[in-house]
Amino acid sequence: MEEFDIAVIGSGPGGYVAAIRSAQLGYKTVLVEKYSTLGGTCTNVGCIPTKALLDSTHHYAEAVHSFKTHGIELSDVQLNFEQLYKRKTDVVSKNTQGLEYLMNKNKIKVLHGVGSFLNTETLKVSHADQKETIIKSKKYIIATGSKPATIPGVVIDKKRIITSTEALAMKEKPESIIIIGGGVIGVEMASIFNRIGTKVTILEYADNLIANMDRELGNTLTKILTKEGIEIKLQHSVYKAENIGDKAKVYFKNKQDIAQELTADYVLVAVGRKPYLTNLGLENTKIELNANGTIKVNELLQTTSPNIFAIGDVIGGAMLAHKAEEEAVFVVERIDGQKPHIHYNKIPSVVYTWPEVASVGATEEELKKQGTLYNIGKFPFAVNARARAGMETEGFVKVLSEPKYGELLGVHIIGARAADLIAQAVVGLEYEVTAQDMASICYAHPTYSEVLKEAYTIASGKASVNI
Repeated sequence: MEEFDIAVIGSGPGGYVAAIRSAQLGYKTVLVEKYSTLGGTCTNVGCIPTKALLDSTHHYAEAVHSFKTHGIELSDVQLNFEQLYKRKTDVVSKNTQGLEYLMNKNKIKVLHGVGSFLNTETLKVSHADQKETIIKSKKYIIATGSKPATIPGVVIDKKRIITSTEALAMKEKPESIIIIGGGVIGVEMASIFNRIGTKVTILEYADNLIANMDRELGNTLTKILTKEGIEIKLQHSVYKAENIGDKAKVYFKNKQDIAQELTADYVLVAVGRKPYLTNLGLENTKIELNANGTIKVNELLQTTSPNIFAIGDVIGGAMLAHKAEEEAVFVVERIDGQKPHIHYNKIPSVVYTWPEVASVGATEEELKKQGTLYNIGKFPFAVNARARAGMETEGFVKVLSEPKYGELLGVHIIGARAADLIAQAVVGLEYEVTAQDMASICYAHPTYSEVLKEAYTIASGKASVNI
């Protein structure tokens, strides 16, 4: 029985970062992964393949709709669906190979199999060949992630009623698809398929897309996606879906409680994710769960079994790869006696539609609910010279700041390069910089980042020089 200092269960962004940081700090480390490839959901069937398809389909849509305006005339533009998905697979493969290299470089032992606690110190790893490995570790970090959730009346059969996982492995282009859920996964999948000519319908229970973000972002995204041809039905409650052979049917009620139904090639369920704890053997430990099925942890991300920690989707909160990565470093460095910190309200959220959507800090709705006073600085991409030059004029930046001292409370962006622009706003919130300070620094011209500068300026009470 081999013994380790730190054993990490799950090799997603939280798990592999935890393993690498553990090894860097000199701990004898083992990484246990259920599947044959490393990287978890994010690398294999989530963030990375989705972004590969989003980029590819964006190029295709640009070629079809925008290149002529740029003076680039193409004839008979064709979509090679097989190559579209092959490139996605190649991108994933390069990422997983990179992770294998990092494990070898850092001398991390990797065990492929299902990890299950025998007790709080001992883990059984069941391999695909029916063999078992028993290990002991002083500390454990659970990073087993999450899996797609569903709703009552909708059974995912992975054939016609699918999740994003199956959508990322299609063999041919669907003619139509109904997406249940208008959150991040739903709108990203809608963008991918709409761009290649699939008829897309989104059914969303809430009265807004991306409902966890600032409401103005969702409203604007709804208008943009509708203009692009996606049918969006808000305040619609799905109560049943069925596979009817070569198609799928979904049953729902609108906000007037009138029953309706739609048929498409596929129904894609994108109503969120739930923690994955199957066969983990938690019953053999002292670990307790919260009412929503997540693992209960304290402020150190320590479970009720003191030598076992948990990070990422299994402990709830925002189900984001970069949140899991931050928690991974936090836990390992705390074990090492260091004192890192995580500010959860300063972790950015991003939606990779086009234009992109990004947000950090408090939303306007949250500030109103709290009774917090705030200033608004809002500036459109349409006025920005770089955006006009690039034909990327959709969207805006909205800055929320504290009226008395000008401290940033929230920054919300919908527009070109929002996913990258938000990083600057994160710095501002993390280090409590004022809107005036953010406005007073020099921004290169012409750049999309100047939209931020103008929004900061307005939030600080000054007039923008670009209006």
